[in-house]
Amino acid sequence: MLDALDLAQTLIRFPSVTPADEGAMDLVQRQLERMGFVCRRMRFGEIENLYARRGTASPNLCFAGHTDVVPVGDAGAWTAGPFEGQVRDGVLFGRGAVDMKSAIAAFVAAVSAVLARGEPAGSLSFLITGDEEGLALDGTRKVVEALAAEGEVIDHCVVGEPTSATAFGDMVKIGRRGSINAWITVEGTQGHVAYPHRAANPIPVLVALLGRLQARVLDDGYPEFQPSNLEVTTIDVGNTSTNVIPARAAARVNIRFNPAHRGADLQAWFEAECARANEGFNGRVELKALISGEAFLTEKGPFTEIIADAVREITGREPDLSTTGGTSDARFIRSLCPVVEFGLVGSTMHAVDERVPVSEIAALQKVYERIIDLYFERLG
Repeated sequence: MLDALDLAQTLIRFPSVTPADEGAMDLVQRQLERMGFVCRRMRFGEIENLYARRGTASPNLCFAGHTDVVPVGDAGAWTAGPFEGQVRDGVLFGRGAVDMKSAIAAFVAAVSAVLARGEPAGSLSFLITGDEEGLALDGTRKVVEALAAEGEVIDHCVVGEPTSATAFGDMVKIGRRGSINAWITVEGTQGHVAYPHRAANPIPVLVALLGRLQARVLDDGYPEFQPSNLEVTTIDVGNTSTNVIPARAAARVNIRFNPAHRGADLQAWFEAECARANEGFNGRVELKALISGEAFLTEKGPFTEIIADAVREITGREPDLSTTGGTSDARFIRSLCPVVEFGLVGSTMHAVDERVPVSEIAALQKVYERIIDLYFERLG
């Protein structure tokens, strides 16, 4: 059987900062092929992806994750090398230790342990991408589209994102809010502040537009979800002079929305408000919008009960079935099948000295083993 800690350390030693792979996917593929998985590399653009399946019978339980990681930031601020996979005082350090190479290692090791006990009554599969931390355009999104076009059936999926909040096992994610980004640019006419009639100041137009956007209460929440929120994330003018009306002002806006909205409807609202801002303005208001994911909810039922029961049995904690937090690749997988996320405590993900107690990696493996066993006992 495989050792989850050893595999996690080895994965961390590949500096697979998006979009680089550096051999991480090769390692996962080799381990899966040794266990009888049929592996397919699915490369889109410069992104390496892997879909692997063992068995042909239904149901097909899939594990999804990503081998790519975010940059290390200030490498000199780390107390352990970010790509050394060092264990110190029972804690594993390294970029990806939490998000989410340890989860991949734990699930691979869990499958190894389950297969050592016998054959599951169905199929197991892995969907691993190298583009979760980047633009997420050539990763899971493209793999899901390809699998759907081929008629590949995945019945349920577990995503290994670090979902635990403060203690391992305290939270499972059964849904996520959607996200839409908007880039708003107001093009005016530069001029002298003493002669405003010769210029078209873009700043008041942008400020008024942003004020209208922020004044709208999107909703008061949705069953299982917190209220949607709109945040202005940057305003840029680039004017260093005190006596010049600038020619251009730009802003970026993000909305995290619950199932009370669709991304297309919010984009249409942005478009309408920008058109309104154009009225009577001797300039131009431009909009670019990108819907990075729709809101989704996996209804509570037999599958979520399996996850919660496994977490409860191994950790002794009653997990909160939550929809909080940011986005993940679950937003793409949900078009194929019901999807739930469960993983380590996320308090150090993306941080300097990202780290996880070794004991929690072992516990995560045990939870994943129990999920596999319960899944085929109840749904196989």
